[in-house]
Amino acid sequence: MGATVLVVEDERKLRDFIRSYLEKAGFTVLSTGSGAEAITMAAAAAPDLVVLDLGLPDVPGETVARELRAAAAAHAAPRILMLTAKSSEEDRVRGLELGADDYVTKPFSPRELVLRVQAILRRGSPAGDAEVASYGRGELVIDEPRRVVTVRGTQADLTPTEWGVLVALATVPGRVYSRFELINRVRGYEFEGYERTIDSHVKNLRRKIEDDPGSPRIITTVLGGGYRLSLARDD
Repeated sequence: MGATVLVVEDERKLRDFIRSYLEKAGFTVLSTGSGAEAITMAAAAAPDLVVLDLGLPDVPGETVARELRAAAAAHAAPRILMLTAKSSEEDRVRGLELGADDYVTKPFSPRELVLRVQAILRRGSPAGDAEVASYGRGELVIDEPRRVVTVRGTQADLTPTEWGVLVALATVPGRVYSRFELINRVRGYEFEGYERTIDSHVKNLRRKIEDDPGSPRIITTVLGGGYRLSLARDD
């Protein structure tokens, strides 16, 4: 049986359309047009991914996304693919900062949506060689199997995108990663326009892991290059 996807879209025809394509791709699909019902269904069914329309009539999609992330204490939070008619960069950044793994604007190709769902779930699958890694003499600890980051002994609550950026930088500490390379690693495929949002994610990430976000020591900027993790990996 394939992964379970919850489709939250108030337009019935579009909801059924998305459901049909996902089922043809081998997914188990649940669906609803209500944000409140989506929160209840997610808690009961623990879907692997939620296709979430932001323009819901009862509960705003942003609120649903926050509730899904807050539920992570009970079980693993689902991946989120946001669906909306808004297409400005500010809207994309806002959606991603809420914890979305990707962002699709209407109108869209159903095949592209399926490909993005598959890409998100591939990124979310635990790697066979995932391990717990320590950096800077224990200052930063990345537990990939549990998807937990600890900074100076305190767990940091990262969004999926912030987690992806940090793990990408930690792959080779000290190596400079360009913005395009980071978004490619985090999103799982090339997507024009998103690389500029990396600055927003790094800014938010620094607020959560740096002693002084204004003078970062863990994630540093290389002018004209990109970003790097400046802590050495512990032996």
